Amino acid sequence: MRVSNVTVRKRLIAILIIALGIFLIFIVRLGYIQVFKNGWLSNQALSSWSKLIPYEAERGDILDRNGKVLATNISKPSVLVVPRQVRDPKKTAKKLAEVLDMSEKKAYQDITKKQSKVYITPEGRKISNQKASKIKSFGLPGVFIAEDFKRSYPYGNYLSHVLGFAGIDNQGLTGLEAYYDQQLRGKNGHVAFFSDARGNRMANIKDKYVPPESGNSLKLTIDKRVQSVIERELNLAEQKYHPEGAIAIAMNPNNGEILGMSSRPGFNPENYKKVPQEIYNRNLPIWKTYEPGSTFKVITLAASLQENLVDLKKDHFTDPGFIDVNGTKLHCWKRGGHGEETFLEVVQNSCNPGFVKLGQKLGKDRLFSYIRNFGFGQKTGIDLQGEAKGILFNMKNVGPLEQATTAFGQGVAVTPIQQVVAVAAAVNGGYLYEPYIAKSWVDPKTGKEISKTSPVEKRQVISEKTSKEVRYALESVVAKGTGRNAYVQGYRIGGKTGTAQKVKEGGGGYMENNYIVSFMGFAPANDPQIVVYVAIDHPKNTVQFGGTVAAPIAGKIIGDSLSAMGVKKQKGGMQKLAKYPDQPMLKVPNFVGMDRDELEAGLLDLKIDVAGKGHYVVMQSPQPGVKVNPGSTIRVYMGDKKKKAD
Repeated sequence: MRVSNVTVRKRLIAILIIALGIFLIFIVRLGYIQVFKNGWLSNQALSSWSKLIPYEAERGDILDRNGKVLATNISKPSVLVVPRQVRDPKKTAKKLAEVLDMSEKKAYQDITKKQSKVYITPEGRKISNQKASKIKSFGLPGVFIAEDFKRSYPYGNYLSHVLGFAGIDNQGLTGLEAYYDQQLRGKNGHVAFFSDARGNRMANIKDKYVPPESGNSLKLTIDKRVQSVIERELNLAEQKYHPEGAIAIAMNPNNGEILGMSSRPGFNPENYKKVPQEIYNRNLPIWKTYEPGSTFKVITLAASLQENLVDLKKDHFTDPGFIDVNGTKLHCWKRGGHGEETFLEVVQNSCNPGFVKLGQKLGKDRLFSYIRNFGFGQKTGIDLQGEAKGILFNMKNVGPLEQATTAFGQGVAVTPIQQVVAVAAAVNGGYLYEPYIAKSWVDPKTGKEISKTSPVEKRQVISEKTSKEVRYALESVVAKGTGRNAYVQGYRIGGKTGTAQKVKEGGGGYMENNYIVSFMGFAPANDPQIVVYVAIDHPKNTVQFGGTVAAPIAGKIIGDSLSAMGVKKQKGGMQKLAKYPDQPMLKVPNFVGMDRDELEAGLLDLKIDVAGKGHYVVMQSPQPGVKVNPGSTIRVYMGDKKKKAD
């Protein structure tokens, strides 16, 4: 079929129009890209040409409440290689291997990887400045030194579970380092240089530097002076008793600030890989859950007083050594019983049957209501990872026996921090506070405060009148009862001992001769400034009683902490009652300035524990003039410089 010229012309015109349309689309698209996408295209090009040498941001320091540095950073550069820029891989590998103490084979494998950039790991990560300088001096093409930092903990094991640690990539892994990682971490910087596809530097484009931004510094509620006393006493307890574990917490009862916290076994955050994971991952003061024993009686006491169910001085109880609850005999720790006693003496003697009677007066609903209101069975809200909430009986399963054992601290499971918070509320006027450790955030450049944590008062659990009665009763425990080994003249310490059998793993009864012994104390009794809890898990070579093991440790912590905090001793308060086989108390001599040979002459009926390697006594605890029991241990600290006695 023959096509006419008109048809051909129409088809040609149509093709021309389509071609012009397509060409116009290309022109418009090209113009759009040139005009509107110019910046994006430039960035894409620069991105494909650029290589980044990272500059790690410094993590914020962690400080105690007075600005003492507890965690900081030290410069630890890292070796970074751009494989395409390495001109002589064999020579480069040999030089790096010499400095980094690695095999040439591994160095060669690292620097010839088909990647845009490679860290020499682990040998080239966080190296010394001396090694970094030596590598720089070689002038090896393609080898760069990246600015990195390593986290440093100047006091080693000190406060280790609370501080936690940071990993090799500047990330917080445990403790406060992990809990506040985002605020501490900061923002990394870099130097960007530009090279073509073969790795050759592009001389016509300047390097671009983006400075790192340091993280904010964290100021804690921790008082280094208090923490030092706690660390010292737990170290001494480890040496003396070889326990399975040990815990100590100090808190300001008036606002929830944690003044000190530690546990054993401990670890050095800089060498955390050398200890089992369960050690550094378990902050026992907030994680460990166990039956508290008699320290829990403070809650039963406070509830009974608040409900006006007992007059401590007028009401009496006869203790034959046990109490029968639905056919089950619940024994007192003193098998022969305490006989007739006032309820104040029930508290002083830590008499289990007497507290069962108080629990029965309360009834299960009121007893457990107070227990929950004091914060048990729920997390305290402390700003640390891994807090447990403890275990309370399901109310459907609470019969007369469960009610009775709960009243004296058996059958329930609590954490140390829960006990501290609850007892603080019992003695501070009745106010339950949320415990916290982060006091404020500080600008690392200016040192100015950015933000501050305010205390959180959850509720008032008991009245101030009841709280005053609780303080009086607990001061009498230390002056006249089971807590007498915590007595420190002039500081009016109140407290409660605890001796709790440990439950067998998987349940099924209690362990034999295996106890957690504890003491909960506070001072001054008329105006509490500190609450201290000490728990020693299965102490060896001693009788396992809270009053024998934990009370003297807590007394030392309270006395020395208050002295360090500037709380003055006062006259008045209850005098310590000497009971058989107690003997008249002795005044501690002044050993400061004595040399080792002179110490024995001033000991009288006291024991001495020497710390340090110097020749002269530079400090002692307790202080001179304090009255202690015969046979008490006086700790002296030696130094090389003779200090004049006061």
